[in-house]
Amino acid sequence: MKPALAPARLGANDVLRVGLGGLKARPTRVVLSALGIAIGIATMVAVIGISSSSKEDLLRRLDSLGTNLLTARPGDTLSGDKAELPATAPEMVRRIGPVTAVGATGAVDATVRRTDKIPEEVTQGIAVQAATTELLGTLDVETASGNWLNAGTGRYPGVVLGSEAAKRLGLHQGQVWIGGRWFVVLGVLRPAELAPEIDRSALVGWDAARRYLDFDGHPTTVYERSTDASVNDVRDVLARTVSPEHSEEVEVSRPSDALEAKAAAAGAFTGLLLGLGAVALLVGGVGVANTMVISVLERRREIGLRRSLGATRGQVRVQFLAESLLLSAFGGAAGTVLGAAVTTGFALWKGWPPVVPVWALGGALAATLAIGTAAGLYPAVRAARLPPTAALASV
Repeated sequence: MKPALAPARLGANDVLRVGLGGLKARPTRVVLSALGIAIGIATMVAVIGISSSSKEDLLRRLDSLGTNLLTARPGDTLSGDKAELPATAPEMVRRIGPVTAVGATGAVDATVRRTDKIPEEVTQGIAVQAATTELLGTLDVETASGNWLNAGTGRYPGVVLGSEAAKRLGLHQGQVWIGGRWFVVLGVLRPAELAPEIDRSALVGWDAARRYLDFDGHPTTVYERSTDASVNDVRDVLARTVSPEHSEEVEVSRPSDALEAKAAAAGAFTGLLLGLGAVALLVGGVGVANTMVISVLERRREIGLRRSLGATRGQVRVQFLAESLLLSAFGGAAGTVLGAAVTTGFALWKGWPPVVPVWALGGALAATLAIGTAAGLYPAVRAARLPPTAALASV
């Protein structure tokens, strides 16, 4: 008795060739189905890439700006009134051992205007503040034009404008009207990322503010920098040093925490956008499944002919599953390239370092394979269960 003939096995190349042959027969439908997968993958890769690029930019800015800057501001008294920092606060902070630089600003009851013809109520949101000569070095900010206050110019009616204040006033040199007299614009600062309030300020020398603007000498903000290793220790003693008698009325903060919180908020927003990308990917997967189901219905004759010539159910399943995987792979590859391109273009436009995490690319590949398998499983099983005689008879 002759042994039963075993069906020929399909090698990897055979499966690939058969799967590609099925897709080539319907190029338009394949492109439209792959487009849904591509849009979902591109959305997810771009969202992750743009978020990572933004976060990398924030981290680089934190590294360059430093996380060792602390500020001390007056809080509220027990009666609910606004507290006041002692005039000696900057000098007291300088005595803390690890402190390397101290600067201070003090609010001045005056407005800055381009001319004395402008109503006093039109402040444009610009604050006039007294500033110590050490402020610029403490904040690590540079001048965009002109010069900063020094021991000489800080005693006379001169003013340095923050970057935003200069834009609102529409000038970078000349004179401005402050407190009933003209002040010469000595310079304009670059943006102070860790102290945005400086950007919206007109800064007058400490002595000049006392002499010409009735400044009482009490600081409203004390900025200090210390060694990185001692930031927490300095933070613990800063309030008691600024105001030994009323330390509970002093608010101490670290400006770099705002940038770190911004990075965390960006990560939370990324999760929401990833959910939208996942929905788009799911819609693309439904499109692939629909394409494969229609393909099975249209190719009943082909399936019956293959089965009658000896193809096993397993081989038919593999054929249609391979087509589904290839269809998803084409969409996934196009989406990955598109997402990386969008990330790179957007990051370069914003001046960020382009970052596309490797795990995002790996996740895109895994998502593509999962969608392709899920979308093609039912059509493949349905095709394999189709009896050869019924398939041929239906033609």
